[in-house]
Amino acid sequence: MRILLVGASGFIGRRLAMALLPRHEVLWAARSPPPRRHPGLHHLPVDFARDLTADAWRPRLDGVDVVVNAAGILRETPRQRFDTVHIQAPVALFDACAQRRVARVVQVSALGADAHAQSRYHLSKKAADDHLRGLGLSSVIVQPSLVFGADGASATLFCRLAVLPLVPLPGGGMQVVQPVHIDDVIDGLCALIEAQQVPQQLAFSGPAPFMLRDFLAALRAALGLPPARIVAIPMPLARAAAALGERLPGALLDRETLAMLERGNQASCEAFAQVLGRQPRAPAEFIAPGIEREALRERALLSWLLPLLRLSVALVWIVTGILSFGVYPVADSYALLARTGIRGALAPVMLFGAAALDLLLGVLTLFLQRRWLWQVQIVLILGYTLIISLRLPEFWLHPYGPLLKNLPMLAAIVVLLAFEKR
Repeated sequence: MRILLVGASGFIGRRLAMALLPRHEVLWAARSPPPRRHPGLHHLPVDFARDLTADAWRPRLDGVDVVVNAAGILRETPRQRFDTVHIQAPVALFDACAQRRVARVVQVSALGADAHAQSRYHLSKKAADDHLRGLGLSSVIVQPSLVFGADGASATLFCRLAVLPLVPLPGGGMQVVQPVHIDDVIDGLCALIEAQQVPQQLAFSGPAPFMLRDFLAALRAALGLPPARIVAIPMPLARAAAALGERLPGALLDRETLAMLERGNQASCEAFAQVLGRQPRAPAEFIAPGIEREALRERALLSWLLPLLRLSVALVWIVTGILSFGVYPVADSYALLARTGIRGALAPVMLFGAAALDLLLGVLTLFLQRRWLWQVQIVLILGYTLIISLRLPEFWLHPYGPLLKNLPMLAAIVVLLAFEKR
């Protein structure tokens, strides 16, 4: 079959494309091309921010047997809005499918996009689902629960929480979830694409619902870690943190996602199991032992250890700058500078200039991620160390180790430099 896969570069789309390729011709419909050339995989540039009419989609449906819409966003950005990505572009695509009489349309929606939906995410998904139902096409609306996959956003978040020594959860993690593994989602989608008859709507969920705290405990055990202590975050405080998350780029928690979590996410998996021909995986089976487990655990640990290390380095610079501005006696600072050869009018310039530079480096470390920033810090610390070693060598023998502490500081910065993206 010739399959138009919209949202092919996304979390679900790229896996589905690879699964379909051995048996079908796949049109990779996305802004960005596929990561590698592959026979039977053809890039079809599309943009859900602009392709908002049926006229824009009709020429792309020549010879297409099945259309799969796997495009979606969890949070809005200035370029990607729920109204365009979840409603206008899919509606235009579905109208074009009806006009071209495409044999089947598969809409990847979300569990919770129903009559009780309240979040803009669920409401926008539901609007496209309702439009598709009214077109009279052979179509199936797939509603996945929380999807877990090694490189998915949800897996990153939940594994990051699972590896913490103290796990903070809103309300103690009593919310109900029923996560489904990405491999089961892909197997189910492939079965629906190739089936003779399909239901109009189907929930993709795991075999049983879990409280969030129990799901994280299962992930922690699968990662090979001992049980952790749950720290219950009062819901008013959790909502305040979610409101703050809306202002932070890359944050996965905002008020809407928290509200969706509070609502719960569960459904019967009987129909899904019939499509798969087996029971879907339980959370205890989400992470395979061996290389996958080690890689996931390492990535999850680094996801909070590196920010902690960055914060620590930033605080060293900031506190050092504040102390040099006068908390530490200025006369004593001048005396130390004099021993290095800096006296007279140059002394305050060097003292307060260095203090300002330390403060600036600390603030930039908190908010800026650049390789040159770490390189500047390494050069500066080496310079300080060299000058003090030549002029004040007794500091190497000081019982508080003021110069020795430069060694772990340098090591921390080198680690952060090594992990900084180019």
